Amino acid sequence: MRASDVGIEIGTGQAGPHNAITDVAGVRVGYSTIVHGEGDLTVGQGPVRTGVTVVRPHGGRPSTEPVFAGYHRLNGFGELTGLEWLHESGMLSSPIALTNTDSVGVVRDTLIRRETRVPGRMPIMLPVVGETWDGILNDISGQHVTAEHVHAAHDDARGGPIAEGNVGGGTGTQCYGFKGGTGTASRVVELGERRFTIGVLVQANHGDRKHFEVNGVPIGHVLTKKDVPFPRMSEITRVPPPGTGSVLAVVATDAPLLPHQLNRLAQRAGLGIAKFGARGDNYSGDLMIAFSTAAHGMPDQGPGARTAVGLQVEMLALEYFDTLFGAVIEATAEAILNAMLQAETMTGRDGLTVHALDGERLAGILDRYGRRRFSLR
Repeated sequence: MRASDVGIEIGTGQAGPHNAITDVAGVRVGYSTIVHGEGDLTVGQGPVRTGVTVVRPHGGRPSTEPVFAGYHRLNGFGELTGLEWLHESGMLSSPIALTNTDSVGVVRDTLIRRETRVPGRMPIMLPVVGETWDGILNDISGQHVTAEHVHAAHDDARGGPIAEGNVGGGTGTQCYGFKGGTGTASRVVELGERRFTIGVLVQANHGDRKHFEVNGVPIGHVLTKKDVPFPRMSEITRVPPPGTGSVLAVVATDAPLLPHQLNRLAQRAGLGIAKFGARGDNYSGDLMIAFSTAAHGMPDQGPGARTAVGLQVEMLALEYFDTLFGAVIEATAEAILNAMLQAETMTGRDGLTVHALDGERLAGILDRYGRRRFSLR
């Protein structure tokens, strides 16, 4: 169940038809989910609770059909490869892949091989691959993600409604001491006589239960560990402190934005993450990337492409940005809540269990405070 299924409203904005990042025309999302084994941890064998998520900005090849992009680092205890060139060029020239911390390498390498080993293509690619640490449930050191999983996620990428919760790179995650996962949401905005869409996808693996709030209600103080238990962390030799983890946010829009403007959108995703009480804790890798599909179709910008000397692009006027900022904040927050509500209780390595957040129970708590639906009062 999603937040909207139980009448929980995050903000006042209008969602797109699927309330998903795929409401931005052309954007596609694919998953490969890996779940097998149970019982005691045996590194290299399991149990395995992980996967790969691939976000494609359009149906073509980003390496020869780049789009403008930007990023923001709320806290840097994490990895998002390819950012140096993205920062330097202002362009996204690869799919975006999300996985677990120890599988970044194989995902990156597979995306490179997929692109560069085709005759006639440039033998260079700097893929964007992000990670979160799913070692509470997953045999993360066993590095169970393979090239086949990456290909499957890439080839599975599609538009329309997409799965959430225990899927893709979010399979083994936890969020605020509840089961985390992959989530998405969108907002549609009217700017003058034009209509644009903002979509967000998150891989939520962050937050301290005691800081968790929804619409201003201190959920973490109502649903304590006595109500919804934490995993039996004594099974892990070095217990991560509360708040340890990461959250990745991918922001997509069809609004005509330049790279420096997309940096600003990515930054506002951080405010959406903070709406539920996250603080960008020291051991949390909170990284956001934003791209615009508006300039899709610009010529190949790679070495030897022999592009025209000048390119004409459109830029959104600054006076309209506050509306975009609000849309990003709301969609990011709702995507996190959708990740949690769509997730299911999962037992992983050493019998550790992370319990899901029940949507009906959450809605009932919000009702007690009159906050199921957003109010400006």
